[in-house]
Amino acid sequence: MYIVPIAWLYVTIMMAVAEATNTTGTVLGGIITFLLYGLLPVGLVVYVMGAPARRRAIKARERAELEATRAASALNPNGGGQAASDAVAPERKEL
Repeated sequence: MYIVPIAWLYVTIMMAVAEATNTTGTVLGGIITFLLYGLLPVGLVVYVMGAPARRRAIKARERAELEATRAASALNPNGGGQAASDAVAPERKEL
């Protein structure tokens, strides 16, 4: 997945070196060339391409949290941390 961005960064580094070593070029021009043609576009593309993977990771984490919550509630069916019924049986009046 990362072979194309790495190759493009290599090309832009070569462009920047050519700009900096040219008789009419400057080092500042080489740096700007590398930033504007290489680093910023590649960073943006890699970020956008990684969005589905980040979304899957977030959903997997939420699913794991939900399963952990369900497992904890299966151990305690009441879910409130209290006894399932009254601890003391009600008193009956005799007729």
